[in-house]
Amino acid sequence: MCGISALLLADSSQAAVSELLESLGLLQHRGQDAAGIVTCGHKGRLFQCKGNGMVRDVFTPQRLMALTGNMGVAHVRYPTAGTPADSEAQPFYVNSPYGIVMGHNGNLTNDSELRHFLDYDAHRHINTDSDSELLLNIFANNLQKTGKFRINEQDIFSAIQSLFRECKGAYAATAMLAGFGIIGFRDPHGIRPLVFGRRKALKGNGYDYMFASESVVLDALDFTDIEDVLPGEVIIVSKYAVTRRRLVVEESIAPCIFEYVYFARPDSTIDGIPVYNARLDMGVKLANKVRQVMGDNMDIDVVIPVPDTSRAAALQLSHELGLPYREGFNKNRYIGRTFIMPGQEMRRKNVRRKLNAMPTEFKDLNVLLVDDSIVRGTTSQEIIQMARDVGAKKVYFASAAPAIRFPNVYGIDMPSMKELVAAGHSDADVAAAIGADYVFFQNLDDLIDSCRKFNPRIKAFDTSVFDGKYVTGDVSQEYLDKLEARRSDTAKQKQAADGEVIGLHNYK
Repeated sequence: MCGISALLLADSSQAAVSELLESLGLLQHRGQDAAGIVTCGHKGRLFQCKGNGMVRDVFTPQRLMALTGNMGVAHVRYPTAGTPADSEAQPFYVNSPYGIVMGHNGNLTNDSELRHFLDYDAHRHINTDSDSELLLNIFANNLQKTGKFRINEQDIFSAIQSLFRECKGAYAATAMLAGFGIIGFRDPHGIRPLVFGRRKALKGNGYDYMFASESVVLDALDFTDIEDVLPGEVIIVSKYAVTRRRLVVEESIAPCIFEYVYFARPDSTIDGIPVYNARLDMGVKLANKVRQVMGDNMDIDVVIPVPDTSRAAALQLSHELGLPYREGFNKNRYIGRTFIMPGQEMRRKNVRRKLNAMPTEFKDLNVLLVDDSIVRGTTSQEIIQMARDVGAKKVYFASAAPAIRFPNVYGIDMPSMKELVAAGHSDADVAAAIGADYVFFQNLDDLIDSCRKFNPRIKAFDTSVFDGKYVTGDVSQEYLDKLEARRSDTAKQKQAADGEVIGLHNYK
């Protein structure tokens, strides 16, 4: 999962970098491995700063001052394809044709075919293992075919229409053509989110325009007329006009439901669905599940969320069950999200560094812990043990999401299938593995209803991690087997080591 943004200011004398930097701070939860900004200044010259690390670590005041220009593209990343090498920090850039910059959120499922095509047919050099570089070069190759000295909006629409046919999987992308403008587009199934908005410029009668992964970015920067980029839609913002066209209309539109469960900020609205409200309703549905299972044997004394994502669901669950809600864990906010940390041992250690259980909320009580999901079980197991260590009598565990039993291929770095604690196991097996007295999983139909009720026009969601059904229809067992080998913690450690050797040092 990644976070992307792009900004074009109406006043060419203003610098876009400060608000691009702020956008990355607001999207930091979507990626903590790398960050980057590329801006476009006078005469189409591009300036970049990117590298591994948190936003605050990558961008120093001196580096930011060098990023001149009134438009730019920004990106925060954690790796779903490729390696954590510094050379794979985004946005990516190609000089031919026209000078193109791109930031990508998602994952391409036909990357092997694309890589072969770019090498053997298009003769374009690919420097990294990142599928985002493939997406950029497919776009560049399609633009190259025009053979024009200067391109127009129709050429861009044609290039991306071809890209939609060639690239399979999930992708929301922001791009910038040097001296021309910024572009936002979204895959035909709408799996990954992208929003667009405008605001009145400080000077003159023009407007500033911005794309971002989540609406919270545009809200915070005072943009208005915020709307989702539609699946299969392309929006081009030049210095002179905004042009948009929906190039592909798919019947199977399916936004990723895990955005609402975990990834998105609660103050964001994605595809017309307010994330916070969806999570509240997940709590209602989960309370019904707990009530159905326990009946008259309800012996829960208190409901405690695992901060932060599960708070809304836990609060509503406690209200529905008439049970007290307590904050039993104190969180160190300077430790990253453990789900997206590389390596099982690092994740395990950082759970206890990140959370501290308060004994007064656990001692001699039967507690119901509520979390957004259970993936590897590492975090859940450590948290349950922490509750027992400070005196909890019984520890029940409720997940706002169903059991995760299948890998994600659309941009969420789920572990290999054998590392998923629920894969091939019953709910009782999961409870035993994480040390809970009982585990309550959300029903899939209830999860879908919690989201769809706020936008009935969305008929389906990508729920592949729960049911193994992949909306793009091109995910074979051979692909899943390759993904399995690539995603294990052992494989990632090797990739990271190799990446340090082969990755070109990025200019900062």
